[in-house]
Amino acid sequence: MTTNDKQIIVSRIIDAPAKDIFDLLTLPARHSEFDGSGTVVSDEKSQRIQQVGDVFVMNMHAEAMGGDYQMYNHVTAYDENKMVGWQPAQEENKDEPAGWEWLYTLEADGSDSTNVTLTYDWSKVTDKDLISIFPAFDESALEESLNQLAAAVATN
Repeated sequence: MTTNDKQIIVSRIIDAPAKDIFDLLTLPARHSEFDGSGTVVSDEKSQRIQQVGDVFVMNMHAEAMGGDYQMYNHVTAYDENKMVGWQPAQEENKDEPAGWEWLYTLEADGSDSTNVTLTYDWSKVTDKDLISIFPAFDESALEESLNQLAAAVATN
C-alpha cells in the first residue's frame, strides 16, 4: 500500500489469469460485486468497456451525497488484459470529469495468478470545494475492493 496526499495505491495477488480479471473489470454490470466502498448500486445499462473514450453510467448511493445519484465514468486507460481506468463525472456536469481517477493495473504472476494494483488518484481535482472531501475513501475500502474482486472472479 502507498498513500500520499493525492493518491492511494493498494495491490494484491489474485488467483486468476489477468484475462479473467480484465473481463470482469470491463463489464460495468458487475462493478457492484467488487465495490469495497459500498456506494456502487448497479450500472445503467452500460456496454462492456472497449476503449479509451467510452463512457459508462453507474447508479450510486451514499448518504453523504444526499442518497441516490449517478456517476458518468469516462474511460481514461485501456490496455487489454493489463490496465483499465476511468474518471467519474457528476450527474450535473456529466461530460466533464471532476479530476479523480480509478485505475486497475494487472501483471501476470505465473499463468493462473495476477498482481492487481488499484490506484485512487485525485491529483487532477481543481474545484476548491470538491477537493475538501478527498480522500473520500481510505485504504481499507480499496483493499476490500480487491478482496471482493478476487471473490467475484472466483465465481465466474
